[in-house]
Amino acid sequence: MSGRVAIVDVAQTKHGAPYIRNLTVSDLVYIVVKELLEKTGISIEDLETIITSSSDFWQGSGCSNVFYFDAAGAYLKDSPKVEEDSALGFVYAFMRILSGHFDKALIVAVTKCSEAPSISDITSLNSDPFYQRPVGIEEVTAAGLQAQQYVSRYKLSDEIRAEIAVKNYRNAINNPYAHRRMNLTIDEVLGSEILAYPLRRLEVADGSDGAVAVLISSEEAARKLTDTPVWIRGVGWSVDHYFLGDRDLLEVVSLREASERAYKMSGIRYPRKQIDLAEVCETSTVQELLWYEGLGFCNRGEGWKLIADGVTGMYGELPVNPSGGVLATNPYVARGLIRVAEATLQLKGEAGRRQVPDAETAIAHSTHGAAGSHHTVIVLGR
Repeated sequence: MSGRVAIVDVAQTKHGAPYIRNLTVSDLVYIVVKELLEKTGISIEDLETIITSSSDFWQGSGCSNVFYFDAAGAYLKDSPKVEEDSALGFVYAFMRILSGHFDKALIVAVTKCSEAPSISDITSLNSDPFYQRPVGIEEVTAAGLQAQQYVSRYKLSDEIRAEIAVKNYRNAINNPYAHRRMNLTIDEVLGSEILAYPLRRLEVADGSDGAVAVLISSEEAARKLTDTPVWIRGVGWSVDHYFLGDRDLLEVVSLREASERAYKMSGIRYPRKQIDLAEVCETSTVQELLWYEGLGFCNRGEGWKLIADGVTGMYGELPVNPSGGVLATNPYVARGLIRVAEATLQLKGEAGRRQVPDAETAIAHSTHGAAGSHHTVIVLGR
């Protein structure tokens, strides 16, 4: 690619704070955009394009972006909207900078799950209305089917699954922005109710409220705005078959394709050795294992070994989700951009108590669709 694009800075709300429920979507957007402008020392007039990411389904209204356009500073600006997966909004903004038509771009994403129907109710609308929706296919049941296949094929133990939840909730204790922050035992995870066999409630992401904003720019602008730019080294995205029955839920073909493209662009040949940390979008415990495998951290069916050996723990060889991940914080549409924000804080050395020492290269991953049909992989570097 010609030229380089950098992340200048990021801002988040506290996704689980009680006061969040009393704020509107517009309030949340205003908070993060105002904070980001203050941190970078620029004005809203300096921004050339603002990409917003929300969902009409999750916000309960058509053209949902018009209700927070003014709060984002997008009025009378070049301001497209990217539905459902904010990581794609980030990639779109990245391409806009690469085009040379824009020097700076703001990406902002927001969701208030507390004001929407349940994740299961809304994601059921993504399913085919004739064959899959009538039998109850939505995000949680699809994850359950995927987990059943994994358990059966690779003899995955309940304890390993529970250890993933324990790890992520414990990591979230060090994250002031996280929603579900808990110091749990394996028995407590396994004692929670079953949602979609074999997955239990504490193994599945719940909904959260919150917003996140990220400012990116050309290399020239970034040098003027920050002493710690984070470079976008590679991106990739891919989508698999729409019908669950048309794909092997354990092959995660689209994730493999997306990661291969991002790695090729960034020069990553040995991800396990060259990547210092990863923020992955795990909507269930078993999915975290599958994403390890799809990202090339291990062979098929061996994701559990990384948990058993402590490789992906906070102080392991390759920490995964030091923020607590999506199990801990899940404002649905914003979760992909949060992965980018968290990886950025790590590379800037500004992650506080959840900081991974000497982090130089990180992955931000997002997924969308039943059992992870669509994946986005972003490689970031110091």
